Amino acid sequence: MAVARGFGFVILASVLAAAPRKALIVDGQNNHAWQQTTPVLKKQLEATGLFTVDVATAPPKGADISGFKPDFAAYDVVISNFSDFGGGSVWPPATQAAFEKFVSGGGGFVSVHAADNAFPQWTAYNEMIGVGGWMGRDEKSGPMVRWRDGKVVHDTTPGKGGHHGRQHAYQVTAREPRHPILRGLPPVWLHATDELYDSLRGPAKNMTVLATAFSAKDTGGTGEHELALMTLTYGKGRIFHTILGHNVEAMNCTGFAATFQRGTEWAATGKVTQRPPKDFPGPDAAARKP
Repeated sequence: MAVARGFGFVILASVLAAAPRKALIVDGQNNHAWQQTTPVLKKQLEATGLFTVDVATAPPKGADISGFKPDFAAYDVVISNFSDFGGGSVWPPATQAAFEKFVSGGGGFVSVHAADNAFPQWTAYNEMIGVGGWMGRDEKSGPMVRWRDGKVVHDTTPGKGGHHGRQHAYQVTAREPRHPILRGLPPVWLHATDELYDSLRGPAKNMTVLATAFSAKDTGGTGEHELALMTLTYGKGRIFHTILGHNVEAMNCTGFAATFQRGTEWAATGKVTQRPPKDFPGPDAAARKP
């Protein structure tokens, strides 16, 4: 076993290695199959060797959620696989306040797919995710954010926020390839069959667009380059927001897994130490892992 020597004593290299970061996945309600996708997210994070992962499962729709109070402060990063879409429950005020304190104080947050449908009336949450969809969101919620002519554009056209065409495989294009989350990854890669959210609206403050995907009209989309991956800051906290990950098939795309793993590490630490996977997809073929 390798050792480090100095000052008259020996330190085992394993002691010097950084301890895994603590991650918490929140689920229990979602208009998507969280019972199937949370285990995938947990497995992907644990596979990096960088995280220990706990899960906080809220009571189901219609049940009393007043006692749902995860100890956010005990973790480095929180991943949301939760949405109150379709009559679900809003977190209790004390839980909302604790989450705001956690993120603003420097905690990491990762919003996965339908988590950006959640909590349209919670001001701080919408600032954390930057943009969201459905649940009554419209021009009062903020602009739509698109990529046009090589730059981010805030589209204030009135209308509902949140839509997607039929599920299909689509290319994801890096717009900030030097960002730690994307550094070393292909500039364009094909994502496996998934929903492609479009027309998301929100405050869009302190947000960096990492990658976009073209929402083609022949798939029921907008004809716009829509947001796919984003980072944000809220107070001292870092947020990674991915629209990808509708179901297990989409999450098993190597492109989703790698960007989720790297995005979570960045949210937790501000850097990315993971090497790009050798099987990361190129522009013409999606790669999947069972």
